[in-house]
Amino acid sequence: MMKRVLYISGLSVLLFLMASPAWSANQEDAKEELNAKEFITEHLADSYEWQIVSDGTRHLAIPLPVILHSKTTGWHLFSSAHFHHGTNSYKGFEIASDGKYKGKIVEVGDNGNISRPLDLSLTKNAASLLFASLLVILIIMGVARLLKRDPMKPRKGFPGMIEMLVLSINDDVIKPSIGKDYQRYAPYLLTVFFFIFTNNLLGLIPIFPGGANVTGNIAITFVLAIMTFLIVNLTGTKEYYKEIFWPDVPTWLKVPIPLMPIVEIVGTLTKPFALMIRLFANMMAGHSIVLGLTMLIFITASLGVAINASMTVLSVIFTVFIDLVELLIAYIQAYVFTLLSAVFIGLARIEPHSEKKKVTSTGQAA
Repeated sequence: MMKRVLYISGLSVLLFLMASPAWSANQEDAKEELNAKEFITEHLADSYEWQIVSDGTRHLAIPLPVILHSKTTGWHLFSSAHFHHGTNSYKGFEIASDGKYKGKIVEVGDNGNISRPLDLSLTKNAASLLFASLLVILIIMGVARLLKRDPMKPRKGFPGMIEMLVLSINDDVIKPSIGKDYQRYAPYLLTVFFFIFTNNLLGLIPIFPGGANVTGNIAITFVLAIMTFLIVNLTGTKEYYKEIFWPDVPTWLKVPIPLMPIVEIVGTLTKPFALMIRLFANMMAGHSIVLGLTMLIFITASLGVAINASMTVLSVIFTVFIDLVELLIAYIQAYVFTLLSAVFIGLARIEPHSEKKKVTSTGQAA
């Protein structure tokens, strides 16, 4: 099993190198100084096409639909292939190569002014998000249908692994964290887990249909955090809101200056913020480290054959190691996001202290 994982990781590194524009760069280009920061930023950024392989001059990519609304010319729908990988303009639109709109579609007016149209295009990250969502639906529905045929039959292989993950998250994370009405929130939390886990794994695959930086995009993690925030605060009990606006602390901490209520309100906002930043930062950092290690091959290309060969070997070894670590992190980050969401929901489902005492005394009497 370990040999198979190492083989897949090594193949992923090779495929990433082949997909990189620097793979087939000629000797003259190799002597030029390589901007590591720009290289990593471009690979992590979103795009209007799904690149499969490139040698710097020739590109093999899947064009995606561009949907724009201009204040002057109205709606436009066309393929991103018209931009020819960002080198051409089409119908007055082009992909900005620099400035504050770099990498985004802008509209160039007759007087040369640049403006940003309403952009509803299907980008690589959005396409990968839809693909991952469809993949999760197909996997879960397929396994559920298989289990429904014979619920008592033990499953092996992939269906058994999915069943194990579902039971593990449901019984060891959701149920203990939320309590008696955990089944109400289990569908959302299980969906979040598999959505994040699937996108994390796809992000480690350097070629189509992987390679998109979905969970390393702060807009995606922001939406996930907002969903947890809304569920926590829209389904919270009266006791939960009582502890926010009138906590059980000395009165002088609540009036005339509502010091503790302010602290509690800030706490409700920092929880989703922590969810958002934790997932975004960890996945972005992992991708950046892999790209940085891979770039050692090209950075040392002009330092001689001996140095370049030795750094290439080290780069591949460390990249494979980081890929293995990222496999673990892909699961851990999905697990942590689900766990913290379940804990926050459980804290919002707090019961009145009188009811807790009644349950405790009943249990002791029994």
